[in-house]
Formats: sequence, structure tokens, C-alpha cells
Amino acid sequence: MSDILMPGALPEEPPVVRRPARQGRLSPHLKRLEDEAIFILREVVAEFRNPVMLYSVGKDSSVMLHLARKAFFPARPPFPFLHIASGWDFRDLLDHRDRTARELGLDLIVRSNERAARAGVNPFDTETGEYTRLMLTEALKAALDEFGFDAAFGGGRRDEEKARAKERIFSHRASGHIWEPRNQRPELWSLFNTRLSPGETMRVFPLSNWTEFDIWDYIRIEDIPIVPLYLAADRPVVDRDGALIVVDDERMRFNPGEQVVTRRVRFRTLGCWPLSAATASDATTVDDIFAEVVASESSERQGRLIDGAMHASMERKKREGYF
Repeated sequence: MSDILMPGALPEEPPVVRRPARQGRLSPHLKRLEDEAIFILREVVAEFRNPVMLYSVGKDSSVMLHLARKAFFPARPPFPFLHIASGWDFRDLLDHRDRTARELGLDLIVRSNERAARAGVNPFDTETGEYTRLMLTEALKAALDEFGFDAAFGGGRRDEEKARAKERIFSHRASGHIWEPRNQRPELWSLFNTRLSPGETMRVFPLSNWTEFDIWDYIRIEDIPIVPLYLAADRPVVDRDGALIVVDDERMRFNPGEQVVTRRVRFRTLGCWPLSAATASDATTVDDIFAEVVASESSERQGRLIDGAMHASMERKKREGYF
């Protein structure tokens, strides 16, 4: 199914473990969310045999990484990080991933569905739902099976999308990584049922109770490094039926009459670049982003073109084993 695509060579000597930077004082609300997330991280390490953290390199993943470093400092996080690369990832995102792994000495695993890529599956010719299933969902399930991970941390939040709102913090997966939203376990107070039968796994969402507002407030106060694509800059863009697609490499397919123009844009969420629409923005700092999010009345995921496809609804994808 997949080939190993490791990032740039790690240094021969392990890097010095630095305390995660902290610039300001957290509000009581953010401190409560941070404490809850750190408790969940430690609970998973205590209860599961072989956990992994899914690392998409986006803003939520950056917060998860920061929390994991805090939870186990001065040791490194006692689990590997898994990035499912579709082959259509933004170049800035891959650069940030490799630089972060190198500087922090992360145990990073990268997997992709090379077989599907060789068969010609791509975001232009393949129906969006099928593209997502093959390049992301199937690659993820294959990687989880390959290493025998029994718990996978995810950066999903309940406020992102209605199917994500159905997820428990400890979200049970049946054999084959299948999610059945009507067959989840009650979570009373901070008591979690972590028992698994053979073949079953768990997805765990420490940021479940966070909002987009909380994420950016935490990034701002804790000074967490993020992919530059979240900040507004002049970028080459094609306006496709109102969606601003940034041309990230030479594989872009142009429709008749389309022209590349320079626009000042940024991303609220990052996916495969031909399927991620940017938004017009002048937010060049995290403080600017924070102010923009406060004033926004639109959905965070409106730029994810995969969410708009009828056959690619989030609940259907998650039932099949999506993130």
C-alpha cells in the first residue's frame, strides 16, 4: 500500500530538549483547556499499549505538539508522530514539518498511498470523495495497521463541523477503523472507558472542547510556530467559481479562460493545495489573525472543497475511517 517517505535526515546527535516557549499568561479558560488536554495525553500514555499522534502540520497539530511537549517535559513525547502525505501537500507545509521534526528530534513517520498515486489518482481527475478515500483514509488505515497503533490522537474539534461534534473525546473504532456514532461510550466527568477488544482501536481528541478562537488565542500567547500559509501574503491565485486556489506548483490544471493573478490571501485551514481555497486577508501577524477570527461570521472549513462534495460528507468519511 505505502512506501516510507522519511523527512530530511535527522541530526546524528539528539537535539537539546528545550522547554516549550511561553510568552504570556493564559486566561483561566485557556488554562482549564490546557490542563484537560494534558490530562488526556497522559491518560492515553498510561492506558494504551501503542499510541501515536496524527500530525497534519496544521494549526491544531501545532497546538497538539506543543501540549505533548509540555505534558512530558523534560522527556520527549513518548509516542511517534504520523503524517499522511497525499503528494499534493503545500511545499511550505512540508518544509515546516521537516524543520520541526529536525529541531525537536521528533519520531516522525510519513506514509502515503503510493499505489494509488502510481495509478493516476489525483485531485483534478478523480472524484473528490474517491480521491479523499484513497489518498487519505486508506493511507491512514494502512499506516495504523502497519504499526499496530491502538490509540491515535487527532486534532479534531467539536466546533469545526457537525460530524465532528458527534465525536467523544475517546472515540471508539470497531475493527477496520470503522466509526459508528450511535455506538459510542458515555463520558461522565473525566472518567473514560479505555477498554478495547481485539481488533478495536481508539481515536482520542484532546482539543475536542476547544474552538478556533481558543486555538489562535493559545498560539498567540504561547508563541507557537505555525506554517506561514496561515499568514496573509501576496500569492499566485486562480479564481475558480469564487474559490481562490493558490498555484503551489507546476501541476496546476487550468480551465479555459482562467488566469493567474496575485492576491493577498491566507488560509484558515490546510489540506491538499488544489482542494484548499484561500481567503482574501491582510492578517500578516497572529494578532491580526486573532482579530480576524473574532470578527468572522463564516465557517472555518468553507475553504475545504472536499467538504462540499455530496459523496464526501464528513460523517461518511469518518465512518470509513477518516481522521
